[in-house]
Amino acid sequence: MNSRKVVYLFFSTLLVGSLSGAIVGFIIDFDVYTGGDITNMVVGVIWLLGISAAFSLVSQMGFFAYLTLHRFGLGLFKSARLWNRIQVVLIAFVIFDLIYLRYIAFATEGETILNYTIMPVLLLAYGLVIAYLKAKDTNQGAFIPALFFIVVVTTIEWVPALTVNDPKWLWMYFAPLISANTWQLLTLHKLTNQPNTKARA
Repeated sequence: MNSRKVVYLFFSTLLVGSLSGAIVGFIIDFDVYTGGDITNMVVGVIWLLGISAAFSLVSQMGFFAYLTLHRFGLGLFKSARLWNRIQVVLIAFVIFDLIYLRYIAFATEGETILNYTIMPVLLLAYGLVIAYLKAKDTNQGAFIPALFFIVVVTTIEWVPALTVNDPKWLWMYFAPLISANTWQLLTLHKLTNQPNTKARA
């Protein structure tokens, strides 16, 4: 992949993450941004774009870190099948942690663990859809790596908001991360023009 394509991926991901985060943030605090004059709204939107851009940069760092990890895993275990099995175990572990550890840390009296199950299950379901699309566009060997990236890497990038557990910041942080991660995952193989490379991420 030449430098022009790298620059395209960088700025397009930045744009996707910034816009998605700004839209979600604007909807969440709609009354705040529309309650004053036009200056208040413009400044608010600029702030949302800026902070969402920062989150999308986190996404890009996570993406290239995973590409390195993926190649390292393939080299270490000498088998795509074994590396995929390890990734499946890690996916299950992360989903369990998202449910149980957050329940232990943040559950209030009367709350059940079901309240903390919905979000991880939806993330897993979304990951399965994106992994299917990735595998369809490339090959079946890309399914598990894509699912791992969407579920595990996104969760790791999301940790700062998860530890605060503020619903507003959970979604403001999540929107640019998941949109940027999805964009990068589904765009990379189109830029490299290698749709049939085995076990691609």
